[in-house]
Amino acid sequence: MLLKVGELAKKSGLTVRTLHHYDAIGLLVPSARADNGYRLYNRDDIARLHRIQALRGFGLSLADIGAYLAQPDTPLTDLVARQIAMLDGQIDEAARLRGRLQELHRTLMDGKEPELADWLNTLELMTMFDRYFSQEELDRLPMYHKTQTQSPEWTELVAQVRALMDAGVPPADERPRSLADRWMAMLAHDTNNDPRMLAKLNYMHDNEPAMQASIGISPVLRDYVVRAFGESKMAVYERYLSPEEFSFLRANYGKRAMEWPQLMADVRDAIDAGATPDSPQARELALRWMDLFRSYAGDDPATHAKFREALQNEPELTKGSWTDETLLGFMREAMRRLA
Repeated sequence: MLLKVGELAKKSGLTVRTLHHYDAIGLLVPSARADNGYRLYNRDDIARLHRIQALRGFGLSLADIGAYLAQPDTPLTDLVARQIAMLDGQIDEAARLRGRLQELHRTLMDGKEPELADWLNTLELMTMFDRYFSQEELDRLPMYHKTQTQSPEWTELVAQVRALMDAGVPPADERPRSLADRWMAMLAHDTNNDPRMLAKLNYMHDNEPAMQASIGISPVLRDYVVRAFGESKMAVYERYLSPEEFSFLRANYGKRAMEWPQLMADVRDAIDAGATPDSPQARELALRWMDLFRSYAGDDPATHAKFREALQNEPELTKGSWTDETLLGFMREAMRRLA
């Protein structure tokens, strides 16, 4: 079946002028001509046009499209799959926007007048989440759903922590330590106790100053919470360590604390992928784990044994740590095999 240029334009939604231009620049040259000189397009021409339109949809210039199509082995199936993925993303984004508009509509129907600035801030924050998390991740991320309603628990807690920090209360004081324990418990719940969610959340926070301003958690405030939380852990370890060992712990405990979430996220990914403790992947994770552990525990095996004893006897040491017995058991076995 051959199509005239006008027929192809009608069926493709393009203009005749556009098809003439594609012909003139050599991007889509019709395979045949009628006796009267009319352009005639066959099945291969139409397939090429689909490739062109797909690549246009990806933002490529006509020159780049021509160069791409000049390469061998450019299967149409790959382009169609990319189109489907792009459309799926657009559909997901539209669905999320629709959900937000429905929330606003319900608020208005209830006779409430939402503050426009607050609503826009919420939209901005949720859009940030969209850039860093997949839809499947957002569905199981309680913090994202709290963002839609501006959680009063977090607002109050952030204000309490900031007041202590601004007043110069040291992290070792009982008050910030207590608030830090609440903070980590809430954060573990709101990330579904998944270290992968925490690692992504930390990455988003580090790279989005607008998020820091929106939720009121600056890097300085977050570090204050991390130090206060670490003070509670160190108070437990102190009962098991010599003065020299504890002095080393205090000097080094928080220096690499922000590396733990990503490491635990990588361990969780390995477990979910079916890795075994004797696999090369587990060995690499065990080496990273031991490197972080030694950064605050030192290199003495006798000291390491004291840390293990504390972890075995003191359940509070694993609270707010995004670990569970599956993760810890995997790493214990991986490190045993490493040794």
